[in-house]
Amino acid sequence: MATLYAIALAVVTLYGLNHFWLSWRWAKTRALVPGPVPDPAATLAGDGPVPMVTVQIPLYNESLVADRVIAACARLDWPRDRLEIQVLDDSTDETTGVVARAVRFWRAQGMQMVHLHRTHRNGFKAGALAAGLRSARGGFIAMFDADFVPPRDFLRRMMPRFSDPQVGFVQARWAHLNDSNSLLTRMQSVGLDAHFALEQEARARSGYPAGFNGTAGIWRLACIEDAGGWSADTLTEDLDLSYRAQLRGWRMAFLPELAVPAELPVEMGGFRAQQHRWTKGAMQTAMKLVRRVRKGGSGVGFRTQGTLHLTATLGFPFMLVVALLHAPVSLRKAAGAGPSEAFFALLTLGIAGFAGFFLAHLLAQRSLYGDWARRLVRFPLFLAASIGMSLSNTIAVAEALLGRRSPFVRTPKFNSLDNASSPWWRSAYAVARLGPVSFAEVMLAVYLTVGLFLLVWVGAWASVPFQLLFVAGTWMVVGLTLRDAGLVGKFLRA
Repeated sequence: MATLYAIALAVVTLYGLNHFWLSWRWAKTRALVPGPVPDPAATLAGDGPVPMVTVQIPLYNESLVADRVIAACARLDWPRDRLEIQVLDDSTDETTGVVARAVRFWRAQGMQMVHLHRTHRNGFKAGALAAGLRSARGGFIAMFDADFVPPRDFLRRMMPRFSDPQVGFVQARWAHLNDSNSLLTRMQSVGLDAHFALEQEARARSGYPAGFNGTAGIWRLACIEDAGGWSADTLTEDLDLSYRAQLRGWRMAFLPELAVPAELPVEMGGFRAQQHRWTKGAMQTAMKLVRRVRKGGSGVGFRTQGTLHLTATLGFPFMLVVALLHAPVSLRKAAGAGPSEAFFALLTLGIAGFAGFFLAHLLAQRSLYGDWARRLVRFPLFLAASIGMSLSNTIAVAEALLGRRSPFVRTPKFNSLDNASSPWWRSAYAVARLGPVSFAEVMLAVYLTVGLFLLVWVGAWASVPFQLLFVAGTWMVVGLTLRDAGLVGKFLRA
């Protein structure tokens, strides 16, 4: 038991130390960005013709936000004769009518906009994107999910990066429309900020492989075609394609200074579904490509960072093992039946992994917000919730490793900015979710709580803080799940 605990803690520490490395690379490369600041008014190098851009908006049953994203894309500052908008609609509800009306309106305003409605979901989002490409006229493909609101100057600021012929895709930073909406959204914003403001920037500037995030970015059509096109054999078609492109020698450019706001999931069921899809899809992509990454790429840094990036979701099952064994191992030590003191002294090296994890989130908050010190209190919430989600995400990893297929489940969008007049739990997209995973999380929370009481009982005070973190994280997830189910259930009974 102690050996398994040590192995699991070592793996978690490894990924934490990688955050330390990326933080160092971020700080170093930030001071060494060459050349002048790109001109936002430029298009491409020289005075050549303005390139044709196709904007793709993939939708599936998202009637509450479809109008908003279509309008934002129609208002992009780009010559109208060089801008085409495809609304890729796989919906089976009233979203199709909402889209049809919006497309008619904007076409009447002179926009080149088409409504491509599929009556099936073959290939899910990847299939919709590939279907749109068959009629796309642009040499560059921008894409936005339904919950994003691109700023007017998005294309003006992004397109100059393609003056480098090796740049295959450009990614903007995600921002948040509703990060102060609730405990759940505050927690999510911390993790996403660290990913975009630090990790993506450090990878792009260091020449490490990085993933396209599926939205708020632009692809060079030639890059998509050279990399083999969109594929639906994983749930993260964006990560898959971006790695295949980089293995072919294409590069990603990242614009941390350009923020594209989006809505964060406001209910636990939607957040869990999103995390399950991202976690399982990332592991599927790792199984598909990690051998190619380890054998290919340009240098040790590319291969090492690519491997760590693709396999990062393994941190969840190992974190779960640490949580399950922390109390038993500590209780055996307190009873004098555990390993030697030297064994536990070595385990304290795990603090270095935690320090790297914390440092990455600290630097991200400091680089983005003037009130970063006040916002940093959200970090413990994010850390606890990450631990609380370890069971659900471990199941996602296991499904990928076992080869179990599952559909692409879209995260429900509620237009929560209008929450006062129409709260999300009154939406048809809100569902009371108390499935087997929810009950398993309750049992895990009870188990960890019993372990906490036993550690206090025997006076194992050094082990109490970490056990308390495990308990807080699992009960946070359980509490949010029960709250959301209660809100939806109350509405349905009304």
